[in-house]
Amino acid sequence: MEGFFQRYLSLYRPLITKMNELMNTYDLSYSLWQVLFYIKKQGPSTLVDISNYYHVEKPTITRRVHRLEELQIVEQIPGKDRREKVIKLTKRGEEIYNECRKKITLLEHSVMEGIDQEAQLTTFHTLPKMKDNIVKREGNFRE
Repeated sequence: MEGFFQRYLSLYRPLITKMNELMNTYDLSYSLWQVLFYIKKQGPSTLVDISNYYHVEKPTITRRVHRLEELQIVEQIPGKDRREKVIKLTKRGEEIYNECRKKITLLEHSVMEGIDQEAQLTTFHTLPKMKDNIVKREGNFRE
């Protein structure tokens, strides 16, 4: 389906802009939210776990975690190995996550307005499959 990616990308930027606006009150951005979201869903995690999940370099996640530590949203806890950094949400982090989650849920509902439930579910299940296809084939694409 030619043009699909263009349509997706035309949605991405305005959505990220709106997310950044919602979280600005907490000095957060979407990129910081990703770390918060991952830790909330997966529990205490290493920088490597987070970077692997989002397919970004570890130094990128390290910078995000440092910023979240400055905001007292996450903290380091001892790992199995003292070289391993395990990150968990603080009490403040849990509170901020819950407040942001409510705002993001409202945004999700408004973005999906006028789209029937079946189409929403199809999209919800299709996007992760597309991501898996890209990740599985990384390096195998030919020009």
